[in-house]
Amino acid sequence: MEPYDVLAGLDPEQRAVAEATRGPVCVLAGAGTGKTRAITHRIAYAVHSGVVEPQAVLAVTFTTRAAGELRQRLRALGAPGVQARTFHAAALRQLTYFWPRVIGGDAPSIIESKLPVLIEACRRVRRNPDRAELRDIASEIEWAKVTQVAADDYAAAAKKAGRTPPIPGEEVARLYEAYEEIRRERHLVDFETILELTAAVMTEHQEVAAQIRQQYRYFVVDEYQDVNPLQKLLLDTWLGGRDDLCVVGDPNQTIYSFTGATPRYLTGFTVEHPGASVIKLVRDYRSTPQVVGLANKVLEKARSPHRLELVAQRPEGPVPVFAEFDDEPAEAEGVAKAVRKLIDSGVSAREIAVLFRINAQSEAYEQAFTTAGVPYLVRGAERFFERPEVREAVVLLRGAARSAAADDPLAPTVHHILGGKGFTPQPPDGGRARERWESLKALAELAEDMAARGADLPAFVAELERRAAEQHAPPIEGVTFASLHSAKGLEWDAVFLVGLTDGMMPIVYAETPDQTEEERRLLYVGVTRARAHLHLSWALARTPGGRKSRRPSRFLDGLTGRSVTPPRTASSGRDRRAAAAPVSCRICAKTLTTGAEQKLGRCTTCPSDYDEALLERLKAWRSTTAKEAKVPAYVVFTDVTLQAIAERVPTSEADLLMIPGIGRVKLDRYGEMVLTLCRTAGGEAGEQHSPGEHVEHVELFEQDG
Repeated sequence: MEPYDVLAGLDPEQRAVAEATRGPVCVLAGAGTGKTRAITHRIAYAVHSGVVEPQAVLAVTFTTRAAGELRQRLRALGAPGVQARTFHAAALRQLTYFWPRVIGGDAPSIIESKLPVLIEACRRVRRNPDRAELRDIASEIEWAKVTQVAADDYAAAAKKAGRTPPIPGEEVARLYEAYEEIRRERHLVDFETILELTAAVMTEHQEVAAQIRQQYRYFVVDEYQDVNPLQKLLLDTWLGGRDDLCVVGDPNQTIYSFTGATPRYLTGFTVEHPGASVIKLVRDYRSTPQVVGLANKVLEKARSPHRLELVAQRPEGPVPVFAEFDDEPAEAEGVAKAVRKLIDSGVSAREIAVLFRINAQSEAYEQAFTTAGVPYLVRGAERFFERPEVREAVVLLRGAARSAAADDPLAPTVHHILGGKGFTPQPPDGGRARERWESLKALAELAEDMAARGADLPAFVAELERRAAEQHAPPIEGVTFASLHSAKGLEWDAVFLVGLTDGMMPIVYAETPDQTEEERRLLYVGVTRARAHLHLSWALARTPGGRKSRRPSRFLDGLTGRSVTPPRTASSGRDRRAAAAPVSCRICAKTLTTGAEQKLGRCTTCPSDYDEALLERLKAWRSTTAKEAKVPAYVVFTDVTLQAIAERVPTSEADLLMIPGIGRVKLDRYGEMVLTLCRTAGGEAGEQHSPGEHVEHVELFEQDG
């Protein structure tokens, strides 16, 4: 490949980055502007131009997956020898190599989690915090270590930084000191210590520093706005006074200050390196003009002087939708309906995400999506390649690859092997069995994709091992539930930002101006995850019938337009009030609190007559319908919903809509058949319901997109 081939297809700013082969270089790259493309082409152009040998380049990223993507792109650009690693992976590699020479003996073991050591530290200082407190204390210790704060100085430093530890600062300091004592006694290192020791070994042993600096002379650091003081210390030690450094970042996406990260290294780069080239990437290739316009408006009131005004490059798209709901369950149900509508219109479930401020918000959406029959997965749970069923399947596939014949068809072979682990043509009902099936299905689909490109079983296994090393899981069909923090770096066709109320966005404990500004940037990150469809919503109360005291996030002021309430079907104000009222048991009149009781319209302990024959006919119909649609039975209707139908024996669409969990989508899809079954049961009289039972179901998000 010739150098000019590498420059083909780059826009003017990306080309400027690629041609700036000598540092120091600072690239300010807005969301969706192709920063990974720019820096990989810069490295490849430097290699093909003879500026640097590929083995002399160290590209540093923040995630294993990002490092894997860099290596993959560089291989495609003819620069396969470049080292792309995370800070920790690069430091560990160096520390492990030099340890026998400069320290001697066995290298220390790595602590994957601080909690076991911290529990022992608690015993030493005679404290007994709960597990939630332990996690928060571990976070405080991590913050202290990355900001280079010793145990003796922790209490004062935490107070100065405005941190709110779960226990008094002096007690955190005692636990911090005990944790470090146990770690040293047991010859252990955590992730922060790996960076500290690598920098210390280079500082104290000049021959080590000379060898590393001879090896790496050309540095690229991605996501530079998220660098913390400890990482900066190690980077400076690697550089050893040299300035062949290119940093890439976006100060508007600084969302990890609570971990010790700081954007000042990015925003102050030209102060540290007065002769640095600064190049801005602002052409947004990810999102539509409508999404980009909203993202720019979110930052208009930001106090930062480093705001990048994005310029959309894609064609026009749907207008972002703002939706207000009476309560959180109604919001979750409305979002589930809107997602179902998108899926029915052709948007893949894997290209849709529901993003929230804190993980605890996901519960309502898990329940609503299960009721609506929409598949989902929760990001941040167990890593794909660490799931037992995936590990076992990979072992079987690896064994089969050793004895595979050259003409063995890939896809049928993989399907046969996965069949032994429980993979079936049709998915099982919900729960853990469905999760296992989805994992195996993702492996099967990857095999089918590779088979279409002519791959065999050994090549498929090699690809799995590469992906496992880089934590690059194959996509699983389902809507992604994720926190805004964990969504950083990802993108979807459709994004639903939920729970956007003051107190949640910004979060209630964002008290200082800087903390509030970080919350604004977090919303900006959420908005810029969307390619085309963007929905923003909030609820005025937590529970049905609760006081509507909440207000939309202050960050939405002036953005929602005149109508912030989603379109509703024609209904009276009386009906709307009834929808928000608590649901009472139709037998004992107690307020019903669980979803199952609200569906039944009674307490589960209260007696109720129902037509057993009707219930059996409903279950038989559901089984047949599910098989025809190739979906689990619960996706059609849950057992509780069928029980509620059998008890109430609805005879009209209005009667059906009174049963919580049955909305317009399911009414349109299954209503006629269900009503036919009920009418043939002879239950024309139906049940009488109290006003408190009535729940209005309206189609939300009527706008396109």
